[in-house]
Amino acid sequence: MKIERVDDKTVKCFLSNEELAEYELSYKDFLFRSEKAKEIVEEIVKQAIEEVGYQPPKYAFDLSVMMMPDQGMILTFSEKDPNLEELLSGPHLDALLGAFAKAAGEKIEVNKEALDEKAKGQTDGETEPERVEKAAETKGALPTFAVFAFQNIRDICQYAEALPSNLRIHSVLYEMDGTYYLYLDKGTASYERYSRACIRAMEFGALYTAENNRVEYLKEHADCLIADHAVKKLRLQ
Repeated sequence: MKIERVDDKTVKCFLSNEELAEYELSYKDFLFRSEKAKEIVEEIVKQAIEEVGYQPPKYAFDLSVMMMPDQGMILTFSEKDPNLEELLSGPHLDALLGAFAKAAGEKIEVNKEALDEKAKGQTDGETEPERVEKAAETKGALPTFAVFAFQNIRDICQYAEALPSNLRIHSVLYEMDGTYYLYLDKGTASYERYSRACIRAMEFGALYTAENNRVEYLKEHADCLIADHAVKKLRLQ
């Protein structure tokens, strides 16, 4: 494995296809946080400390994975931005936005001035999630769609059963190489309810992407099992 120091807070590790085969690792291991993935991450961090003087963050780091089909895999370790927690209220919404940003390969930015202005000028009768939603929506910070990966259909059914029956989101179910992908679009639901649905999805599966080109890839290469109202149709009752 080859480790490269990008800056004080970021390191990259390249794993060749031969090394992935040796470790018996695939993209799915990192997607579903398997024990093998956790072990190799610990090994990489230890090696990065020894070889390039990497200092892991005290609280947490982001891990992004990029596949290079003809060569291997690149893992990027970067320190989470603590300012994001200060700009968004609620740890669950913060975690969701961070996951969206990582899946999309970009950092979601929220304008603090807009957030403060909304908090000061529109507090009457508004909950904190509503104020955050309005401020974030003004800057286009909240994604309106995401795709979640599930290992089996049972997990998806349990997830669908856990959601409110009157949730007005658009959903499509795909299958590719034995993995099920559930596309969730905000539809006419509020951002608060949509965010809760996405957070709940990560309890049963894992965030796959919030990026348009990867959704298009699914549409072209995956089998579409349920084209509309997938969540509603997957409810057991």
